[in-house]
Amino acid sequence: MSYKTEDAIDEEKPDVSVSGTGRNDALAWAAPSRSTADYRALDAAHHIHPFSDMGSLNRAGSRVIVKARGVYLSDSDGNRIIDGMAGLWCVNVGYGRKELADAAYRQMRELPYYNTFFRTTHPPVIELSALLAELTPQPFTHFFYCNSGSEGNDTVLRIVHQYWAAQRKPRKFVIARKNAYHGSTIAGATLGGMAYMHEQMPSKVENIVHIDQPYFFGEAASDQTPEEFALARAQQLEAKILDLGADNVAAFIGEPFQGAGGVIFPAATYWPEIQRICRKYEVLLVADEVIGGFGRTGEWFAHQYFGFEPDLITLAKGLTSGYVPMGAVGLHDRVARALIGNGDFNHGFTYSGHPVAAAVALANLKLLRDERIVERVKADTGPYFQRKLRQTFAGHPIVGEISGAGLVAGVQLAEEPLRRKRFANGGDVGAMCRDFCFNGNLIMRASDDRMLLSPPLVISRLEIDEIVSKAKTAIDATARELGAL
Repeated sequence: MSYKTEDAIDEEKPDVSVSGTGRNDALAWAAPSRSTADYRALDAAHHIHPFSDMGSLNRAGSRVIVKARGVYLSDSDGNRIIDGMAGLWCVNVGYGRKELADAAYRQMRELPYYNTFFRTTHPPVIELSALLAELTPQPFTHFFYCNSGSEGNDTVLRIVHQYWAAQRKPRKFVIARKNAYHGSTIAGATLGGMAYMHEQMPSKVENIVHIDQPYFFGEAASDQTPEEFALARAQQLEAKILDLGADNVAAFIGEPFQGAGGVIFPAATYWPEIQRICRKYEVLLVADEVIGGFGRTGEWFAHQYFGFEPDLITLAKGLTSGYVPMGAVGLHDRVARALIGNGDFNHGFTYSGHPVAAAVALANLKLLRDERIVERVKADTGPYFQRKLRQTFAGHPIVGEISGAGLVAGVQLAEEPLRRKRFANGGDVGAMCRDFCFNGNLIMRASDDRMLLSPPLVISRLEIDEIVSKAKTAIDATARELGAL
């Protein structure tokens, strides 16, 4: 497999071809126009970063990323960094895909923008919707567009309440989970149930309640099996529905696996029980596929990996491989039917179905389909990645478990792995390990005391070896710092 990259859009410039594995040794990267010190000074003076302590960041100075190809980044000091997180879980087809740049360029020349309000549409959003209807499971044939996963989950709330209004059975409560992540808007963050985010939101959305997460390593009793624990956590949903009154509960939302919460994969007993309860009480089941969608687990969508059937799916990230912002909500036919023909759906955004974003998404999904990237994750690189991680960290003095499937994994750091005893200062330990990764030119994310990996789906076995080797170096260094190695 091969694909094309180029440094600038130029119809007269010959193509530069590199291997689909993302190797980029032959590419000559232009030097940045400013020094690193200049960039850092301007950044500190004018830029507020997301989820950051700006005082600490400005003192240390930001890493300035200037180029990317395949699975590698280059910073303003010339360091070559392997991206173990695909940006923010999103660059599924890898960096530097000429096909996506060309799609954006062509669309910008033809129709750079028009809205989808006022009884109007355009070819890119039509073609994208038709392709999504082919790629998603059969009941999903209608899609609503937005700009991000956060906006997608805001949209879910509107659709859910519109659905029940159309049934003449208004229901007000939506149940979510603690330590989930559904975005950073007020509605998305309220759904997410992350306490540290809620502390900064005195104006949370009403009628959103939470049940406990299925985090076996951190929260199960010593005598519970993973299957028993997962089933008990799923059954909290039924208890919460009965507590609120079944006629008052509109929907349950969950990530098939928790992403930012630590790549937490529930045991096989969890999702079938969640689905059974939702069907019993006619509660809509929403799968947040923002991270899991478009091949991450080796299936096109993570709910397919876990074997359940949602009524709504939230999409973003891998929809465009992060090349341009776009989100979407997929509606099961029975939900779509309730919205169509029941008056106005008074919701939308200036950029809903933006033609350039739709054109890039269309090109991106065709690459995933035509190059059989998802199938390769399932049959080859995904199993290799999971096996390599488990073999490398077997018996490690501070690794408690490896969770994941396909090309996503969570590495649990623990003081006493066999007893499932976590570090009292787990967040500090995770930050220490992240810094060792950073200094070793590996992007590996820390979520409290869990280290997360989610590389581009085009990664090769050799590049997987590099990621795992660098991760082990960082975790070994963390263990030595803690006196455990």
